[in-house]
Formats: sequence, C-alpha cells, structure tokens
Amino acid sequence: MKDTPLAQVAAADARKGQSSQNQPHTHRSRRLAALNECIPLSVRLMSIIVGMLSIGTIVITFSIRWLVSSYLMERVDQQLLEQADLVFPQMLNTDVNTQNGFTSYYVKVYNTNTGSSAVMLQPVLKDGVISSPKLPDNGSLDGHELGVPFTTPAVVNTKNVVGVPDHATMQFAECPWRVVALKGLTKSGKGEFQDLGIVYIGLSLGDQIDVISTLTRFCIMVSIAVVLLGGSLGALVVQRTLSPLKRIEKTAAKIAAGDLSQRVPESGESTEIGSLARSLNSMLTQIERSFHEQEAVTQKMRQFVSDASHELRTPLAAIHGYAELYKMQRDAPGTLERADDAISHIESSSSRMTVLVEDLLSLARLDEGRGVSMNQRVDFTSVMQDSVDDLHALDPDREITTMQLDIDLSAPRKPKLSETPGPLPKIALTGDATRLHQVITNIVGNIHRYTPSDSPVDIGLGVIESSRTPEDLAAMPQDGDMLETLLQGARKSKSSKLLSMYAVAVLRDHGPGVPEKSLHNIFERFYTADPSRDRQKGGTGLGLAIALSIVNAHGGRIYASPTEGSGLTFTIILPMESGTD
Repeated sequence: MKDTPLAQVAAADARKGQSSQNQPHTHRSRRLAALNECIPLSVRLMSIIVGMLSIGTIVITFSIRWLVSSYLMERVDQQLLEQADLVFPQMLNTDVNTQNGFTSYYVKVYNTNTGSSAVMLQPVLKDGVISSPKLPDNGSLDGHELGVPFTTPAVVNTKNVVGVPDHATMQFAECPWRVVALKGLTKSGKGEFQDLGIVYIGLSLGDQIDVISTLTRFCIMVSIAVVLLGGSLGALVVQRTLSPLKRIEKTAAKIAAGDLSQRVPESGESTEIGSLARSLNSMLTQIERSFHEQEAVTQKMRQFVSDASHELRTPLAAIHGYAELYKMQRDAPGTLERADDAISHIESSSSRMTVLVEDLLSLARLDEGRGVSMNQRVDFTSVMQDSVDDLHALDPDREITTMQLDIDLSAPRKPKLSETPGPLPKIALTGDATRLHQVITNIVGNIHRYTPSDSPVDIGLGVIESSRTPEDLAAMPQDGDMLETLLQGARKSKSSKLLSMYAVAVLRDHGPGVPEKSLHNIFERFYTADPSRDRQKGGTGLGLAIALSIVNAHGGRIYASPTEGSGLTFTIILPMESGTD
C-alpha cells in the first residue's frame, strides 16, 4: 500500500527535523576539532600529563581516605563491642550519674521496669562542653539492630560552659557518635539474669574525623606538590623531546623559503624522530635533485629550441633565397648556369637540413628509450678498428697509435690505467653494434674536423674488473673520478669471487683542445666552441650529444678530459658480463 501525499510530507518533515537536530552536533564536533588543531602539540601533551597526574592523585587521595576511614570505623565498632561488657557492669555498681573528662564513653540505660532512661556515663570536653549522641528516651531502636553499631548525630550542651569555648572544642563536640544498643542483663541474688532494658554505649567519632581530615589535607598538599613537580618535569621532558621537531620545523620553514639545500638534523637511528629525519632528508635530496634536474631540463629545452631554430633557419633561408634568386633571373641570359648553381646551393642546404632533422629524430628516439637494440653480440674491437681505418682514410698523414689498456697496480692506493702500444685486444659485449659504431664515428669525426691533420691520435682498448656494480657506475658523475672509483675497486688478489667487467676505450688527440670550463658542455646539444656558430667544417653540433645518449642507453659512461700537453681525451666505459674466478 503506497503512502498518501500527506504521509510523504510528514515523513519528509520528520527527516528534515532529524537532520536539523543532528546538524548542531556536527557543527560542535567540527568546532572542537578545529580548536584542537589550533592548540600546539606541547600544550596538549602538558595538559594530558597534568590531567593524568591530577586524576591519579585524586584517586589515591580518596582511596587512602576511604581505606583509613573504614579501618578506623571498624576499630571503633570493635572497641564498642569489646568494652561493652566492662563498661556497663561498672556503671551498675554506682548510683551516680558520672560526668567527667577522663572517659570517652557515653552510656545510657533505658529501664523497661520503670519506663525511664538515665545517662550512666557522660564525657565532658574542655571548658565544660558536653557532647552526647542523639538517642531516644523510650528505648526505641529506630530501625537499628541490637549489637550492630550505628552512627547518630551529636547534641551539644553548653549550659555549664565557663567563658567562651574555642572553635576546636565546639567542632569536636559537633562530630557524630558511633553507638551500639545492647540488652541490659543483670544477675539477681538467686543467680538468675533479669532484663534491665536497653543499654546504649557510644564513642565520639571526633578523633577519627580529625585523623581523616588531617590525612586528607596532607594528601591534598602532597598531590598538589606531585602535580606541580610532575608538571614541571613533564614540561622539561616534553620540551627536550619535541626539540628535534622544533628543529625540523625551522628547517622546513627555510626550505619553504626556497633554500632546498637545508637538511633536517638527524638524531638516534633507532628513534622515531631519527627515522623521520632520515626519511625527510632522503625525500629532500630527491626533491632538490628533481628540482635542479627540472631546471636543467627546462634550461636545456629553451636552449635547444633556440639552437634548433637557429640551425634550421640558416638552410631554410638559403633555400628560400636561392629560389627567389632563380625566379628573379630566370629570364636573363645564362639562366641555365645560374639555375644549376642555385639548385646546387638548395640541394646542399637541403642535405644539411636533412642531416640535422635525422640527428634530432635520433636524439628524440634515444630520449624516449627507443632506437637501441641491446640483444646483439658486438665485436667492439672491430668497431674500434674501423674507426682507425676511417681516420686513416680521412687524414692519411695523421699518426695513429693503438694501445692495449690494463690496470697498473704498482701503486695499490691509487691504481691507474697502463697503456701498452700494440694491436687492440679482442673484446666482445652485448649491445647495439650500429649505435656503438655511431658513437666512435662521431668522436673520430670530431677529431678530424677540429684538429690539425698531422697531429697524432692515440686509440686504446682494454678490460678492467672491479667490485663496483653497473648500478654503481650508473650513479657516478661523468668525470675523471668515475674511472678512478672503478680502479679503486679493481681486483687486487684472487680472493674476490664476484666482479663486474667493463670495456674501456680511450680516444686521445693532441689538437688545440677545449677550455677546461667547457668540458662539461661539449656533450650538450648544439654546443660549439665557435661563438659565430660557423658550420663550414660540417657537423650539426649534435654528434657528441648523440654519443652520450647511446652510451647511457648501454648503461655506460663517457666523459672528456684534457690531454696532457694539449688536446682532448674521450674515455668510454661500457659494462660487460660479471666474471668469476
């Protein structure tokens, strides 16, 4: 059965009312959460410490108060019951209603035979103040049981007081009494027991209350001292504990201001803050590296766009200019010869632009991780020997020396490469033969273009074994320290079982060289030491950048260093398979 429209409206109103009732609670919860987030962590920790200390001392105070109060009450009850047989018979042996200050017991007897009650013993306080329990005169128990002690309020009598009683006496007199009601039995002359009535025996609880009050005050003072001392120590501990976080906060503020070189001070390795500091430092190192890499990539991209535009604009302008020249002179005498000259220049510019575009395409593919096949078995010796033959063909008058490279361990602390003139050793590795051949060809072409044709060239090849892994090699900077690090890990004895093998190629010329400050720039795209960017010697300015990308794709490293005397030395390191002894 479907609900009527009226019922649906009523249900909607009910849901709306329920939602409006829950909404204030949600707002209050959000306000409390926001307020809690605004409170510093140190304040929250101190509040927790002080709160826990306060709760603990309060619980201990009340526990001690209850325990001592129960114990004293039990002692009073036990004392009443034990002394009842002693106090009452003594009272029966005297006809005097005794009132004195040497007793703390109160005794009242109700005689059932006469229907009257009489106080047999009454303690008297200082200055004649009399305090007695409030008891009925008709022997009624008022719901209490015989032999079971009960508490009753006090009745204070100051009729016989001399002067003004002090406050302590009056306070003691107003304390309640602990009373026990017993059957009053007495022996007759015949030895029979007679029921005399009800006997009330009481003791004032003033001493017990005074003990509880004194103990309570003492516990309160001790609790306050504990809370204050604990709060002070807690504040010191919290401050010292949070000091590493304060340092992290200050470091983070400096980093937020732009100083990415800041690092968080590290503490103990086994602590949470120490682990946090290490994680933050590792993260900051990666962020700084990524930031600088991004800056470098952005800068290189801007430079690349500028250089590419410049390089492409020159041949395009030449093509456009010669085409316009041909159109302007096509009706003049000698048109055919001028057309051939214009077409020749257009073809030359087009070829140069084609080479440039192909090099750009190769770099783009290498940047994307494509264009390199790593499943070929490469005869690296043949690749190097082909470069020697190419250089001989380009510069027949150039002296070329081939060398075998090995590790010289004569200086154990600083091993170095030894160079022995002779044929190149046989070395094979896994990679892309065409691309590796392109690397050597680009370097040889660079030597041919930028060094005198009669300057000598040294080409060396060898294998080194090192405890450094290819992963270590990939993380090293591309400079001379990289080879030194590999040589430091070279095998010095037969005790090493697992070693990584690397092919090392050296191509050294003795030409004019490159300024040392420009060594790191020669692998950049379109870099040239000639400010005029004149390309009359050929090349696109991308050869060494392509060589760098190919070597990196093989997991290797390439760097340039100055040749002793003058010239430039290229060192290539390529990983091979791990060897065992």
